[in-house]
Amino acid sequence: MAELYLEAILLILLIATTLIVLTVKDLMAAIVVYSAFSYFAVLFYLMVGSPDVAFTEAVIGVVSTVFFISALKKLNRGVKH
Repeated sequence: MAELYLEAILLILLIATTLIVLTVKDLMAAIVVYSAFSYFAVLFYLMVGSPDVAFTEAVIGVVSTVFFISALKKLNRGVKH
């Protein structure tokens, strides 16, 4: 029964982080929240018994977060204030 509650909490966190990513204006904040979404997805996949999918999500989450941050840094480098 406790496992069901944990799965429900993770699903709520996934929905909340999705809504935050879609509504936040700061790109760096969106990247950080996206990274949290990936982390919660990994936990959810582990809870439902899919360690292979969880590992894949963890790798893709890290790579895409690094890619997004490096792209944002390159975009900000050319902006004059």
